[in-house]
Amino acid sequence: MPLASTARERLLRAAAEELCDTGELEVAAVSRRAGVSTGLPYRYFGTRSGLLIAVLDGFYERLGDAAALRIYDAPTWAERERQRIGDWVAALYAEPLAPFVLDGLVGDAAVAASNTRHLHLMIDLGARNIAQAQRSGELPADRNPLYLAAATLGGANSMMSAVLTSTPRPAAEQVIAELCVFVRGAVGLSAARAH
Repeated sequence: MPLASTARERLLRAAAEELCDTGELEVAAVSRRAGVSTGLPYRYFGTRSGLLIAVLDGFYERLGDAAALRIYDAPTWAERERQRIGDWVAALYAEPLAPFVLDGLVGDAAVAASNTRHLHLMIDLGARNIAQAQRSGELPADRNPLYLAAATLGGANSMMSAVLTSTPRPAAEQVIAELCVFVRGAVGLSAARAH
């Protein structure tokens, strides 16, 4: 790995750790944690917001790889989505940044716009997924897939925000089961069609 990539990755790790440990992202503290000069984060990310956006991008990339962008081989939409929900919950449980991102990462307008962009990409993915299940007859076709995707993602994110900040955290299996019930109800999948 080239030296520049190593330094950039070290800064991103340090920024994520700083955010998780303190709830804040100060460039000087990130530099100290990464063991680099105070100016180096600005060289790679331009601003504090640029650094925070890069941390956010990494979070969504990992979440996409773990669940949102995965292709599942199960024969039915309900089974594929149960697998996706399981992987999504596991990824969020393993991701130290998840409570901060799902609670609304504090930043300026550029950070908020970046987060909104990621959410809209996930909504679009969900809408295509739901529309495909509607075309195949697995889901009722009388509902707007974009609205369903937005509602289910918003509800699931809110639920996971509450879960990840609960003490103690509930068992992942319980959360997965409850999320599956929520999603099935939201998209109009009857219990008989879910199995």
